[in-house]
Amino acid sequence: MITTNRYFIRLAYRGTAYHGWQWQENALTVQQVLEECMGAQLGAAVSLTGAGRTDTGVHAREFYAHFDHPLKYEKPELQDIVYKLNSFLPGDICIFEILPVARDAHARFDALSRTYEYMITTRKDPFNIDFAWHLKAIPDVELMKRGAEVLYDYEDFTSFSKLHTQVKTNVCRVTEASWEWRGHLLVFRITADRFLRNMVRAITGTLLDLGYGRISLDGLRKIIESRDRSAAGMSVPAHGLFLDSVCYPGSIISTDGDTHVD
Repeated sequence: MITTNRYFIRLAYRGTAYHGWQWQENALTVQQVLEECMGAQLGAAVSLTGAGRTDTGVHAREFYAHFDHPLKYEKPELQDIVYKLNSFLPGDICIFEILPVARDAHARFDALSRTYEYMITTRKDPFNIDFAWHLKAIPDVELMKRGAEVLYDYEDFTSFSKLHTQVKTNVCRVTEASWEWRGHLLVFRITADRFLRNMVRAITGTLLDLGYGRISLDGLRKIIESRDRSAAGMSVPAHGLFLDSVCYPGSIISTDGDTHVD
């Protein structure tokens, strides 16, 4: 029996050129590019399991994936591998570090929460054209803040899920939902234990409907309780969405950046 060693890889990517994270036939994805590059550098095929999946055009400031390899690398060797991989990867994908973890650690199932941010710009900005959605009219942000707080009262987010997905449950536990100004950028930030396909973009679009007076706070509750995607607002464009961070137990990844092994 061949013993393998498990590693977590922490990375970031600009999603503009990719059809999301996960492998697809006849479409370029981040996973494909990364696996091909890692296979060439490590001298053996690499199969990555991601912390989740991002849709076409969505960005990730922090993303985790795990892979198994027969060789046990020490920290200096892993740092050298990271350097070499970054030299060969395209400029829109960056590896921060590769970390040894316990053999049963799982990038997807061990994640405690994920945080997304949706970026809206309130003025034309050529430097944010690929990273924020430009809105010409400013919505009622205070009302949208109240709408974001409504999300805490619910766990079934079927109304914000892409139809016909192969998930067993649409239950998600939201622990943070807020709007804030960062200069001329209006940012929606949301944290949950899990997210449904298209969920953040649909919630953002529905909260904007609230901010523009198209629905009321009571109407927002009725949309959620209807469990009907057609009742909710539009999915806002993908290019404004970022996976901001993924949180794991300290037994896997500690706050000081070290990783615990068995």
